[in-house]
Amino acid sequence: MKKSLGLLAVIFYTSVCSQVGINTAVPNPSSMLDVVGTNKGVLLPRILNLSNVSQPATGLLVYDLNKKCLSQNTGTPNTPNWICISENVVRFFYMPSIKIDTSQTGTGTLDLYNLYKLQFSSPLVYSTDAPSRIPYFHSATDLYYYITDYDTSVFSNVSINANGIMSYNVTAAATSCSYINIVFTVK
Repeated sequence: MKKSLGLLAVIFYTSVCSQVGINTAVPNPSSMLDVVGTNKGVLLPRILNLSNVSQPATGLLVYDLNKKCLSQNTGTPNTPNWICISENVVRFFYMPSIKIDTSQTGTGTLDLYNLYKLQFSSPLVYSTDAPSRIPYFHSATDLYYYITDYDTSVFSNVSINANGIMSYNVTAAATSCSYINIVFTVK
């Protein structure tokens, strides 16, 4: 009788508690697995030949010994597509095309972060298999902002604050050859 009560308690506990905690008695409720540690990490399977993984689940993570990177299957189990997500990640990108009114001289400001977010969240055209939104950074402070070059015959006193607000003076009307190169880098 005691054995069957113990077994029932284990079955009940297993069905009620859906989180597993390692080094924690109280796993985070949003996780299925919560590993807590201050001097050790999680070691994923290290695989020499990813084609040996049979029917890899979409989202499966492994360490690719050939490419020396953390790899994720972004394809399906039948048609895997392994991509490195830990190395060769682009850490910078150019600002999407924007219009700057140079028809009148004077001081101007632009919120570069919001202009970027608007374009990424609502592209005009995308391929039939693509999501309708481009992933974007959700905070202006996730990025650093740079002006790598600009037409000094059109702009002066160009600056950008930490939230992506660009200030500038227009000194002349732009021509078809005028430019300003804006680069974002990921913090």
